[in-house]
Amino acid sequence: MATSNNNGAGRAWAFLESRKNLTGSACGLAGVALTFTGVAGPYWPVVVVGLYGAGALLAPPERTAPPSFPDPSAQLSAQLEEVRGDFGRLRAYLADVELPPAVEEHLTGLTGLLAALLEPGWVAEVLAADPDGVHSVSRAVRQDVPEAVDAYVRARWWTRMTPGQEPPERHLERQLALLHEEAERLTAQLRETEARRQESHTRYLEDRSG
Repeated sequence: MATSNNNGAGRAWAFLESRKNLTGSACGLAGVALTFTGVAGPYWPVVVVGLYGAGALLAPPERTAPPSFPDPSAQLSAQLEEVRGDFGRLRAYLADVELPPAVEEHLTGLTGLLAALLEPGWVAEVLAADPDGVHSVSRAVRQDVPEAVDAYVRARWWTRMTPGQEPPERHLERQLALLHEEAERLTAQLRETEARRQESHTRYLEDRSG
């Protein structure tokens, strides 16, 4: 019962604060003013009520605010922050894996490029504006690199058990080279985005200058 009373009081208060009531009250006050000036005459109650009703009808309807959703760029930035944390865990994993020098060289080049793309700052902001780029980096960090290295570790054990097979590091070197090329293409795309942005600003200034 107390909850019902509270709801009723809340609805009453909401009505008092509504646009319809405020606009109607303003018009009703205008009717009262007309009464004091003698314009409304003996029918002043009808005039006041009529003006209140007219004002309430003319008032714009109450509008429920639409739900607020995160901006897409903010979502991508948050996703990139998660990938950055996963990249830190990936590097810790790679530090514990024994790899041949040639593979280490390929891996160092790839992880260095990924680290540069994920470094907090304006570069990461450019990346966060590219959904496909964020997906590409996320896939490399969370799937491609760890899967390639883990497959190498497993294959190396079997190769040691059965000598004479194709060295597994050849596949790993090729995989890392392909991933590095993919990261380089992404870097080139982001660089092209910045170049177009710069060119657009130049054209804007030229057009503004006549």
